[in-house]
Amino acid sequence: MARINAIDPTQAAGKARLLLDAVKAHLGITPNLVKTMAVAPAALEGLLQLDAALEAGVLDAPFREQIALAVAQTNACEYCLSAHSVLGARAGLNPDAIAGSRIARAPGGKREAGLKVAQTVVVQRGEVSDAAFATVRKAGYSEAEIVEIVANVALNVFTNYFNLVAQTNIDFPRVGLDLARV
Repeated sequence: MARINAIDPTQAAGKARLLLDAVKAHLGITPNLVKTMAVAPAALEGLLQLDAALEAGVLDAPFREQIALAVAQTNACEYCLSAHSVLGARAGLNPDAIAGSRIARAPGGKREAGLKVAQTVVVQRGEVSDAAFATVRKAGYSEAEIVEIVANVALNVFTNYFNLVAQTNIDFPRVGLDLARV
């Protein structure tokens, strides 16, 4: 059961209403994460602004979704695993890419190196070894791409932690933490 009550978008007012309407216009739906975070419009606005900025960045949408999946699995956030499995499919990821992303695996060296460094950032709380950093650089990542990988990790850690604290009700087809199908 959710610890923080989601706002009904039809009952929202002020800044919360504007933000909820913007999300629905952008995604076609208003996820429970957004409805729940809308109780603090400043927090929701910050989330949406960072997400929009990264959407216009150098990393493509499928890779951002792969990072979200790797971070969600690492942080044991079923809400985000469920949401990003759907959003990843919308971004063009097939089921194997979605499953592999959860464990930082991807065909080709560059994408996998990026996922592994994202996973390392989460597990090591930002303490990335010189060897891990050299690996991601050798795979072909620019400094801008590395910065955006870290920014995407931070964005997803925020949503993971929020959902874990709030116990947000999952409103996507549920994806469990079990990796048996990977």
